[in-house]
Amino acid sequence: MHITRLFILIFALTAFISVSFKENKQLVYQSVYTEKLEGFKLQQSRLLACIEKSDLTSKNDLASIRNQIELTRNELKGLDFWFRYLEPIQYKKINGPLPVEWETEVFEKYEKPYKREGAGLTLALLYLEEENIEKKSLLNLIQTSINASQTYSADSITKELQMHHHFFLCNRLFILNLAAIYTTGFECPDTGRIVPELDIMLGAVETIYQSFNESFPETKLPQEYLDLYQNTIRFVKTQPNTYSTFDHFTFIKNYINPLFTLNQKLINQYGVITKSFIDYSLSKSSTSIFEKDLYFGQNTKGVFLRVKDEKVLDEIDKVGKLLFYDPILSGNNKRACVSCHKSDEYFTDTSRTTSLQFDQKSSLTRNTPSLINVNYNHLIMLDGKHFTLQHQTKDVITNPIEMGSSETEILAKVLNCKVYNKVFKKLLKYTPQEKEVTIDHILSAITFYYSKFSKAKAPFDEAMNTAKHLDQAAKEGFNIFMSKAQCATCHFVPQFNGVKPPYVGSEFEVLGVPADTGFGKLSDDKGRYHVNPAFETNKAFRTGSLRNAQYTKPYMHNGVFASLNEVMNFYNNGGGAGRGLEIDNQTLSSDKLGLTKNEIGKVIKFMESLNEDIQFEDAPEKLPVSKNKALNSRKVGGEY
Repeated sequence: MHITRLFILIFALTAFISVSFKENKQLVYQSVYTEKLEGFKLQQSRLLACIEKSDLTSKNDLASIRNQIELTRNELKGLDFWFRYLEPIQYKKINGPLPVEWETEVFEKYEKPYKREGAGLTLALLYLEEENIEKKSLLNLIQTSINASQTYSADSITKELQMHHHFFLCNRLFILNLAAIYTTGFECPDTGRIVPELDIMLGAVETIYQSFNESFPETKLPQEYLDLYQNTIRFVKTQPNTYSTFDHFTFIKNYINPLFTLNQKLINQYGVITKSFIDYSLSKSSTSIFEKDLYFGQNTKGVFLRVKDEKVLDEIDKVGKLLFYDPILSGNNKRACVSCHKSDEYFTDTSRTTSLQFDQKSSLTRNTPSLINVNYNHLIMLDGKHFTLQHQTKDVITNPIEMGSSETEILAKVLNCKVYNKVFKKLLKYTPQEKEVTIDHILSAITFYYSKFSKAKAPFDEAMNTAKHLDQAAKEGFNIFMSKAQCATCHFVPQFNGVKPPYVGSEFEVLGVPADTGFGKLSDDKGRYHVNPAFETNKAFRTGSLRNAQYTKPYMHNGVFASLNEVMNFYNNGGGAGRGLEIDNQTLSSDKLGLTKNEIGKVIKFMESLNEDIQFEDAPEKLPVSKNKALNSRKVGGEY
């Protein structure tokens, strides 16, 4: 009896020790977080105190404030790994790059955009450069940052640290930001601090990695990953502190992209799950930052979303192609989708500044954008008017100045053709939510057809993913693009559009685009303002992709520039404001970039390396016959 009790006591004590040991091991990871958080809060308080006792007319005092901001930013870099992922909204109050931002996230599909004011360290540094600095305003920027930091002590955050899931998702975002944000100056106004801050951050994350492995040995980072990360740190330490001479190409190709690949494998190996909307778009299956399946922007299948059978998808593709070339979709049966989005011109219209209106006389106010890679945006059209490709397609078809038709008329005419009728009624069983063929079936077939051309890779992708060589001028151009030219602060890796990590939102920029190349006045188009009226949105347009840019002229929303060289000169001179046009909300810096002709040429060489190997198709030989004989004279591709 005594032996039994002794055995039970020993067993219970062993279990207790085991649990306690496990808890203590996990506390190593949590304690690193807590220690870093407390250090950051302490430094925030020091910064606030420094501002409170400073004379803002004194150069020495201003220098002391800048020094304290830099020290605070250094502390923040040790927490950025967690902060951005766990509470992204609060992070913008701590280190937001923009004073005011209208949210244009993927969630806008479910709620209206709303105004969000930024605060924190980046804005405080920028504010110090202004004239007539008010202490109250400066203190408010920092106090808001301090208040936001309290969120990270909440139970909801600390509980996340008790599991491994959040770690690999935090790490994924960290790696993506290493490629797209941290080295570009997007949120570090002092370019001389970009590389030093990167070095500090990499060292801080190494400590996080060590504590995580100690606390979670069953889901730890393998030695292969840790060795590669060590090599990444060594590479950065060999680089000059000047960000314009930093080798972004080698950094991303040899270190960051391989780290991403390994982390993606671990996400799948360890069964990582997420409940966060920040992971809404990102794919678990992508093995490279430069794969087209990195993130999900649009549902290209529409109502056929659930169809997986390749034979059925092939049928949808074929009928979508016919419809794309068929002017039956227009009010006068003379205009097709391909009239403006020409398949042999990268689905844009390079022959005109802006395409013809439905009346065959007037011109549209905006340039025809390419349909290639459009599905890597959450908001469609240059003003972000539409949430889905299907809504955009319907809007064009039913717009009286574009294709001039109506839903009822389109449906009747399409189903009056035996070929169309048969195919869509056959496909109806794959959309059980619909009892009869609708306009959505037609729209979905069209978007599925043209979206397949967005899957191709470019030489730059191949160079990043394989050992394939990239022209030296293109490499140098990429490094200039990511630094001195400041292109990467709006055109983000890997699509080089306005969608940045975690790829749930579309950026809109005010560039001061002129009405003509003489810069006599601004373009009259108010852009995003038509969708969401606000001071910040006036003349703002969604940042498009630079892929295939060589073949998608003319450029800007009004097609004002005929060459990439003209576009580069526009940016090099500070946009519209830099050329003397009055625009008080330009988001592009009005300062000259100082790029030489040689540097501009190299940036263009890089952009040419983004030309994708797309296999275009010939137009259909003929169109489906209609019961209405009057419709059988319509031409493939329309008449204008």
